[in-house]
Amino acid sequence: MYPGGKPNDINSVGYSWSENYISHLLDYKAVNGTENKARPFGVASAVIMGITMGIAFFRFSKKVKIKQYNVVIKYLGLLLILLSALITIPSQHDLMVTISSISTLVMFFYITVLFVKSSHKVLKIFSVSSLIIFYGAAYMYFTRTGLDYLPIVQKGIHILQIIWILGLEYYTSEEDFQSIKG
Repeated sequence: MYPGGKPNDINSVGYSWSENYISHLLDYKAVNGTENKARPFGVASAVIMGITMGIAFFRFSKKVKIKQYNVVIKYLGLLLILLSALITIPSQHDLMVTISSISTLVMFFYITVLFVKSSHKVLKIFSVSSLIIFYGAAYMYFTRTGLDYLPIVQKGIHILQIIWILGLEYYTSEEDFQSIKG
C-alpha cells in the first residue's frame, strides 16, 4: 500500500525493502509526496512491536534477581512501550529514535553482561554478537555513515531483536542468573 518513492529515486513505485526505511511507512506522505496509505499499518506494526518488546523485557527482568540489572531492564522495557507510540508521530520520530536507540543499547548491554557472567553459552555468544551489530548500526545512524546500507541493516536488526527476545523468553530461567553476583 506504500505509494512509492525512496531516497535515491522519488519516482519509484511501492516500497523497497533494501532502500526504504521503516520510518517511511510512518510518515503521512510517501517519499514521492503522495498520501501514504500504508501509514495505519506502519503505525500499528511499530506500536505492537514496541509493546511486545517492552513486555518481553519486563517479563525477563523478573528472572533476574540482581537489583542493579533488574531495575534497568524493567524500566527501560517499560519506557520502550511509551516510545513505541511516540515514535510514530512524524514530528517526534527522530528524537524518539534517538531516545529508544540509546535506551535499547543500554538495556542490551546490561543483558549481555548478565549472559557473559552466566554459563548460558548460546545466548552469551548471540548477545555479544548482536550487541556489536547493534552498536555498529547505531554508529551508522548517528554518524550518517553507510546510509545506503542502513535500510537493510535496520531490518536485520529487527530480526535479530525478535530472535533474541524469543531466546530471552523461552530459553532462560531464574536459575540461569542465580550464581551471578552483582
